[in-house]
Amino acid sequence: MSSLKRLVFIAIAWVSFALGVIGMFLPLMPTTCFMLLAVWAASKGSPRFATWIREHPRFGPAVVAWECERAIPRHAKWLAVSMLALSVVVLGVTVGLWWLKLSLMAGLALLAWWIVTRPEPSVANGMIRR
Repeated sequence: MSSLKRLVFIAIAWVSFALGVIGMFLPLMPTTCFMLLAVWAASKGSPRFATWIREHPRFGPAVVAWECERAIPRHAKWLAVSMLALSVVVLGVTVGLWWLKLSLMAGLALLAWWIVTRPEPSVANGMIRR
């Protein structure tokens, strides 16, 4: 792999990681999907960084659960659905166009439904069900 390509993957990984950290604190900004993107890009450009994310005590379990089982831990589901609900409230108050407001709210509701219907990680994966 060329040096430029490797640097692009590393840059994508770091930007995604930073956005994932920001997403921990801001509604409408996801965390786990940015961490998954960060791990994917890091695995192409810096396997050491990808391993660090997978082993991180805060981000690693959700990433590994998704990679191994396409599963979402229960606490992550609750947090995601809570943030989506908060986002719906913010949209309800701030967006003026009714059709846009309803479209965005419906999209977030569908996303919440999809998240809730994902399986939870098995104990065999090293994850503890909560």
